[in-house]
Amino acid sequence: MFQDLSDKFARVFKELRGQGKVREAHVQSAMREVRRALLEADVNYKVARDFVARVSERSLGQAVLASLTPDQQIVKIVHEELVSLLGARNAPFNLSGNPAGIMIVGLQGSGKTSFAAKLAVHVRKKGRRPLLVAADIYRPAAVEQLSVLARQISAPVYAPGTDRSVVEIVEGGVREARRQLCDTVIVDTAGRLHVDRGMMKEIADAKRALGPEETLLVLDSMTGQEAVRVAEEFLREVDFTGVVLTKLDGDTRGGAALSVASVTGKPIVFACVGEKPDDLEAFYPDRMASRILGMGDVLSLIEKAQETMDAKEAEALERKLRKETFTLEDFLGELQRLRKMGPLEQVLGMIPGVKFRGVAQGDAGEKELRRIEAIIRSMTPDERRSPQIIDGSRRKRIAAGSGTSVQDVNRLLGRFQEMRKMMKRFSKMAGKFDFQLPAE
Repeated sequence: MFQDLSDKFARVFKELRGQGKVREAHVQSAMREVRRALLEADVNYKVARDFVARVSERSLGQAVLASLTPDQQIVKIVHEELVSLLGARNAPFNLSGNPAGIMIVGLQGSGKTSFAAKLAVHVRKKGRRPLLVAADIYRPAAVEQLSVLARQISAPVYAPGTDRSVVEIVEGGVREARRQLCDTVIVDTAGRLHVDRGMMKEIADAKRALGPEETLLVLDSMTGQEAVRVAEEFLREVDFTGVVLTKLDGDTRGGAALSVASVTGKPIVFACVGEKPDDLEAFYPDRMASRILGMGDVLSLIEKAQETMDAKEAEALERKLRKETFTLEDFLGELQRLRKMGPLEQVLGMIPGVKFRGVAQGDAGEKELRRIEAIIRSMTPDERRSPQIIDGSRRKRIAAGSGTSVQDVNRLLGRFQEMRKMMKRFSKMAGKFDFQLPAE
């Protein structure tokens, strides 16, 4: 996610740092590269132009150019403008009603139905009881898909079939929510291959029947500027309250995320970052801007860790890290925990300064984890506890037992030592700083 854009920003800032005293010509050259990077990321042309104009104006100020660290000041300005571009602040998600109505709209194939299930998991974590309503009566198997997802996450679903109107289904869903004492109604509406009047009228009628607290437009982030055009069409016809970006874990250039909030004036509320039911993140503009600029995202990393590790496990791990008794068995356990937190590249990308590319991408990441597990399982208990005793003959035996090569074993041992050092430093950092998560 945003990797190409992040790399281009990193090159621009590296060139600025290499200039010694930064002058106006250096800033103008850097801004040309920034504009090119944004356009290559499929950012809306007007958005890119205005962004660069604001950054240039602020960066060319005398206070910046005359400072002792002008390159750092410019990075700070770019970060602040990125935050503003992405929506300035985390958008509140309104669940005040009883039942609270949430309507999900968007084009066919954008990921609405999958998002509905993810949202049900999300609101349930907040102590609410959601009911999923299958109001997509046009797409083949849409009702069945939502019913299957509901069973997977153990959530109730209202799916009366496709022989009723959408308004009747929505009204029936609200009655069913009250009957089952559900306090949140999530309505999955029908999509089309393109925006049309009939679709918009149907959504508007359903919205009047539900009276939702939130109307969320689901956009496929891989469609780039086309997603922005779709958002503008929906904004004219259906006044949605927020945007959801799907497939942000894919090979997306980021143009939709960097354009839609600015063009529509509506906040990005959620980002879907995987296929699993809990692969849904609240969207924080400041954290996303930090990720784009390679500054990491420690708060999101801590939140993800808290979901997969209880306090006792965290204390035990910290003791091992501080005493340097972190073993290969612990290493395997933490890699498996990282996998639960999301794609490894994405998770480790939240740690400032860490680059982890080319391994944890899709199926390749899963294969790599299986290879690591096979290698560690082929070691004796003593070798797992004390990897320094693993000499050449032991490496050959481990490679043969795991169906890998000696080079694979060497790579694993090297990565283990690097991760142990990194995690020890991170543990010391955590001891110095009291990280406070934002209140819900």
